[in-house]
Amino acid sequence: MEVFESLKASLVGKNARIVLPEGEEPRILQATKRLVKETEVVPVLLGNPAKIKIYLEIEGIMDGYEVIDPQHYPQFEDMVVALVERRKGKMSEEEARQILLKDVNYFGVMLVYMGLVDGMVSGATHSTAATVRPALQIIKTRPNVTRTSGAFLMVRGTERYLFGDCALNINPDAEALAEIAINSAITAKMFGIEPKIAMLSYSTKGSGFGDSVDKVVEATKLAHDLRPDLEIDGELQFDAAFVPETAALKAPKSNVAGQANVFIFPGIEAGNIGYKIAERLGGFAAVGPVLQGLNKPVNDLSRGCNPDDVYKLTLITAAQAINQ
Repeated sequence: MEVFESLKASLVGKNARIVLPEGEEPRILQATKRLVKETEVVPVLLGNPAKIKIYLEIEGIMDGYEVIDPQHYPQFEDMVVALVERRKGKMSEEEARQILLKDVNYFGVMLVYMGLVDGMVSGATHSTAATVRPALQIIKTRPNVTRTSGAFLMVRGTERYLFGDCALNINPDAEALAEIAINSAITAKMFGIEPKIAMLSYSTKGSGFGDSVDKVVEATKLAHDLRPDLEIDGELQFDAAFVPETAALKAPKSNVAGQANVFIFPGIEAGNIGYKIAERLGGFAAVGPVLQGLNKPVNDLSRGCNPDDVYKLTLITAAQAINQ
């Protein structure tokens, strides 16, 4: 089954509610139309109810979605109190009131935090920082997770792989890489990938030297110690991780080399370049970044996104919500 059809099937009967703070944006509205027609996800749009309703009614959508106007929200004062309490002395009630009225991402994240929706997708008209910052301040990371990371699902036909971290952590240390690998395994399973994790480097099993190699070797050991149940190996060059014939020559004793499907890059430079090469030269569709490690799912769109991107990331966010 195609990956997004599989995600749709997993969401049947769950009625996952995902807030889309940029509710008046045409790409968000087009994605909402598709979500209502094709899935059981309930889009919760922030914005002017009259404008949104008129647009969707013209498109033949009469129900199956919700609209919240932050300017006239019955539980607004409860939200103000909850935000002040969560920020623990870093924000007054008046400051909380103003930011919730002016910043739809803070309002959306508070809906997630208060359990009124299951997740959030934003970023069509906002920067990554504007989307991620309130999530880190309010949702925060899961217990025993010290940082969030960003993974891309790479899809070509029936092929599916996971690349991480290609979005957030610029130069992760060994502890961070180990954590990224473990969280990427969780994400991979959500997509039906049984993770075989390659910790990538310019060296395979001691063929090269340097601080970067040492970092990857240490990260592999740490990940093994934390999650001995995972199939994970490193350090591996990409060809050794991916090509069986090369793996037989370079890493014959590895249980991952030649069959890896989750690739952990040593830094954001390699990860960002790598996924874009796979996308532009290899013909893979890159879906994401999928944010990993948060208590509840919040995901960031590219400002260059199209309605299909919004639709897919909303499905992913809903799947994260029901799997947490």
